[in-house]
Amino acid sequence: MSTILVTGASGFIGKALCAAMTEKHHVVALSRKDPRIGVPFVRGDFAQFEDLRKLDAYRFDAVVHLGAVTGGCSEREGILVNVEGTRALMRYLIDHGCAKFVMASSIAAVGLQNVRFRPLRVPIPDEHPCLDRDGYGLSKYLMEEVTRYVQRQHPEIDVINLRLSSVTADDRLPPPHAAFALHDWVPAAITLMALSDAVRAFVLTVEAPHRAGVRTMNATGPRAWVAEPMPQILRTWWGDDVDLSYYDDPAHAFDSLYDVRRIREELGFAAAVLPQRSAE
Repeated sequence: MSTILVTGASGFIGKALCAAMTEKHHVVALSRKDPRIGVPFVRGDFAQFEDLRKLDAYRFDAVVHLGAVTGGCSEREGILVNVEGTRALMRYLIDHGCAKFVMASSIAAVGLQNVRFRPLRVPIPDEHPCLDRDGYGLSKYLMEEVTRYVQRQHPEIDVINLRLSSVTADDRLPPPHAAFALHDWVPAAITLMALSDAVRAFVLTVEAPHRAGVRTMNATGPRAWVAEPMPQILRTWWGDDVDLSYYDDPAHAFDSLYDVRRIREELGFAAAVLPQRSAE
């Protein structure tokens, strides 16, 4: 039975993920609050070496790094926690023999949270560059860069950065959106995934065969959370600034804003909970 460290284990996704993995794995939870989920718990901050030393008794086969400051954080906080904290965590775990790193990045790494964001292409590819103006997206992108930097020094490790979509409890998913005005974070509103699917994506990533290198994958559903065709919604936001011809094909009119082919092909993940439009 492999031993898996989960950071941010007291969070919304962390609690559900720990519970899901306990049957097949020995799970250790690291967080500042006790998640109270019946797995070994270490209270600490992943960005602090003094707290990481509390893990010395364990030898981890993999880590799922969910711990982070989230959207709305200051630029400084995002860099200190999401970037420097990730570097500290990876250094500690590599020194203690961990070879697999499943990192929770974000679809916001491209900079979607700002009304001036315009993707270079759609569907947005897995490694679309960072166009962030506000700090949070930059911190997630730089976190990904840290993983590449560390892996160049330790080419044997396997790193998968999951650019995770917005995640909502299965029983609280909103109805699909009709066209609405552009505002900060609005692309995230149509890029949703149910908690059960997010947990399954992380489990599949942890359990995938070891493959040395760094991979970045969009982790969201294949369908946009919309009630109207994507061209109608996206042209309301972006006019002719972005080539939307992909969505003009009726076969793709409701596809996700993000390209999800890689995670399906390499990890076998496809979201099972999809938006239900009134016509369906």
